[in-house]
Amino acid sequence: MSPMAVGGIGMAVLLALLVLRVPVAFAMFAVGFAGIAILNGPSSAINLLASETFTLASSAELVVVPLFILMGNVASATGMSSRLYDAAYAIIGSIRGGLASATIIGCGGFAALSGSSVASALTMGKVSLAEMKRFNYDSRLSTGSVTAGGTLGILIPPSTGFVIYAILTEQSIGRLFLAGVLPGLLLLTLFIFTITLLCWWRPALGPSGPSTSVPEKVKALAGALPIVGVILLTIGGIYGGLFSPVEAAAVGAGLIILLGAIIGQLSLSVLWQAAKDSVVTTATVMLILTAAHLLNPFLALSHIPQAVGAFLEGLNASNLTVLGLILLCYLVLGCFIEGFAMLVLTMPIFFPVVTMLGFDPIWFGVLVVVTLEMGLISPPVGVNVFIVKSVARDVPMGKIFAGVMPFWIAMLVALILLVAFPQIALFLPNTMIN
Repeated sequence: MSPMAVGGIGMAVLLALLVLRVPVAFAMFAVGFAGIAILNGPSSAINLLASETFTLASSAELVVVPLFILMGNVASATGMSSRLYDAAYAIIGSIRGGLASATIIGCGGFAALSGSSVASALTMGKVSLAEMKRFNYDSRLSTGSVTAGGTLGILIPPSTGFVIYAILTEQSIGRLFLAGVLPGLLLLTLFIFTITLLCWWRPALGPSGPSTSVPEKVKALAGALPIVGVILLTIGGIYGGLFSPVEAAAVGAGLIILLGAIIGQLSLSVLWQAAKDSVVTTATVMLILTAAHLLNPFLALSHIPQAVGAFLEGLNASNLTVLGLILLCYLVLGCFIEGFAMLVLTMPIFFPVVTMLGFDPIWFGVLVVVTLEMGLISPPVGVNVFIVKSVARDVPMGKIFAGVMPFWIAMLVALILLVAFPQIALFLPNTMIN
């Protein structure tokens, strides 16, 4: 049997395992190990498993993952993340659709703390859905805004999506974080514009919330200042060259823990639980990365990436057409495969093609992360939809998907703008990092 045939069978088995809900890491471990053993011998597979595991475990760059996750978990457990929502709620909650817009802003702020879309959707769902229900918001708008807003967690830095992309493609984490800032703000703005447009078209979707006095606004803003300060110091330290991403993650986690202790919301039991949750999440990420580093050599041995590159080159299409086909593959796969799984599965195939065509890998990373975000809210998988459903148990799944579709269109608009104007993503990394 030819290496190409073995590779094709391996990918088919992998997709079948994912459809059967086998955990992503275990499915990739099984296919990668078996494929290498068939093509290069069992001893090669065992040696590669040992070496790749050690290489990843000793990588200093990966320290950012547990630290940023701990930072977000402590902020959530101590109620700090809800203060971001309270501040946005106090400023714009009284206008039509204002609570939904405040939710989007709160999700953006929490995204800058946690770097996790699932954590953003879950936390802001608990904070905001009850408030919007109390003021008679249509369930489609309320759940749709939380579901879509949560996706900002893997675009606005620090982003676990960018960290994994950087590890898989050997790119700079700092440049990727910088590249995510303006696209993140663009997407946040488009989400708020979508809410405004929907509420102008159908005012009953988002009634006006209660007005707040100037002292209440000032109090809410003052309550959010410490959290905003940590975000600005952590991310600004990376941009200003004061910290490396690893150092910034340590500073951010340390400051959040210190703030939690100062305000009296961080007991030892709360810190212990946040630490345990961070360990579980980190272990999951590490398993996926280790499995990816076992799957990638199998794909290389099977020559599938080269075949895909030759096929796309043989189309005699323009570079933008090829890029469009790649992004279309991501959009379709996102309807069926979880985002991070899709990233580690496809990067060994598409990244060599992208570099061959001369596209900037940082810009491509932003495009990929945006398509991953779209997958998080696309049926039938839509991980964020299921997360919000776990909070809004009385809202039918169909209504949540209906509510999220206008935001999906807004994300498509953002993707088109990023393809048409690459400098939206590249301006900051090109001007702030030589």
